[in-house]
Amino acid sequence: MAKGCYICHKGTSWGCNVAHSNIHTNRDWKVNLRRVKIVENGTHKTVNVCSRCLRSGKVERG
Repeated sequence: MAKGCYICHKGTSWGCNVAHSNIHTNRDWKVNLRRVKIVENGTHKTVNVCSRCLRSGKVERG
């Protein structure tokens, strides 16, 4: 399963750490996923949902 939100499709972002000496090293920011049971079209399924979608009420937990 991909490392992304089932609802908004938010995934991992990439960029650089920048040290005080201006040395750039690669890093990534992972999305805050929670494995929850949701109700979709009357059926129950377990999916990965980001905490932003949970908090805003975009999913119906079941």
